[in-house]
Amino acid sequence: MRPLKLSPRIGILVFVVAAFILAILSHAFLRGGAWASNQNLGIVVKALQKGPGDPPVFAYWISGTGGEGQKMLRLLKAVYHPRNRYLLHLDADSSALERSKLARSVQTESVFKTFRNVDVIGQSYAVDRTGPSVIGATLHGAAILLRVNADWDWFVTLSASDYPLVTQDDLLHVFTSLPRNLNFIDHTSDLGWKEFDRFDRIIVDPSLYMDKKSQLLISSGTRKTPDAFKIFTGSPWVILSRDFLDHCIHGSDNLPRKLLMYFANVAYSIESYFQTVICNSPEFQNTTVNNDLRYFVWDNPPGLEPLFLNRSHYKTMIKSKAPFARKFMEDDPVLRKVDKKILKRAPNEVGFGQWCLDQPANKKMKLDSSSCSNWGNINVVQPGPSAARLRSLVTELITEETPYSNQCKF
Repeated sequence: MRPLKLSPRIGILVFVVAAFILAILSHAFLRGGAWASNQNLGIVVKALQKGPGDPPVFAYWISGTGGEGQKMLRLLKAVYHPRNRYLLHLDADSSALERSKLARSVQTESVFKTFRNVDVIGQSYAVDRTGPSVIGATLHGAAILLRVNADWDWFVTLSASDYPLVTQDDLLHVFTSLPRNLNFIDHTSDLGWKEFDRFDRIIVDPSLYMDKKSQLLISSGTRKTPDAFKIFTGSPWVILSRDFLDHCIHGSDNLPRKLLMYFANVAYSIESYFQTVICNSPEFQNTTVNNDLRYFVWDNPPGLEPLFLNRSHYKTMIKSKAPFARKFMEDDPVLRKVDKKILKRAPNEVGFGQWCLDQPANKKMKLDSSSCSNWGNINVVQPGPSAARLRSLVTELITEETPYSNQCKF
């Protein structure tokens, strides 16, 4: 049999069509979405409403590394609500196949296709969570979320090892009554051992200029502690207001950029960058709530990372009243318990909420069937028992007499 020969014109046509298809697929890795109806599916959903009495909108930045694509997808479904925005990023330690698989999973999920509020970053770059490259990644995520749709109120950072301890209806309900300028950020100016070990030492993060993550380079020299600004440090996990993120990215004040350059040579700078910016910015320093709303368990003495959580921690997790917890191993049995007891989430399905018309009327629901294939009003939330616990925690942190009692202290 003779090989088939194509004319030059046909070859050019095939190339153009292939390039066009590749362009469409590449664009699908990150597409901005609309809140309204998806006519292609023949479904009409209630448009998102934003007003003084309406629930807020959360913008979730969910990050992961190689081998964590499925964990990220599970976390996305656990924190999903049609009102919110979601942006997912797998760093350069993941393969192109894993990143494309994550993007396809998002593109083929019916609820995500309808509300079009989930995006996946197709571009891969190295991220070292012990160096400043993670700050660049976080600011990149915030910048994209501001560009795709800036109609959100709070920016929530999560990793693939995190998991919610409340439903999104609970979270939205509690945050509805809060001032939209609050920033939940753990911070202190008491640097202790970190002053010399981190801030006086000079490091270089190769992830800023290399395709793959490699070990931090530590200089033998040191530098003086700054006197042009006060350094604050705390937890790397934050819930920040849109106004503050806009200040960090687009603001005319030079402080965020100056601090970004300073922290480019500081180890674990994600634990200090946002804290130092907000506490040295007069217009934002009185908007802080000194708590990251996360549940951790530390070793004794504490290490650089918290311990992995399991079923033995379940009761203390709930008693903490925190809306999020970390770290979890993939598919740990405690996650299935959270799904069943709190999120009412069937395997591989999104968590229940008032927007879902498939929600069973009784507590003896079956969690092995498909959920949330019919959708209602996304502007109505129905809080459950977890909302009372979260409201109690927030009330402890913010009292009527001193609403900003945990502001930055120099």
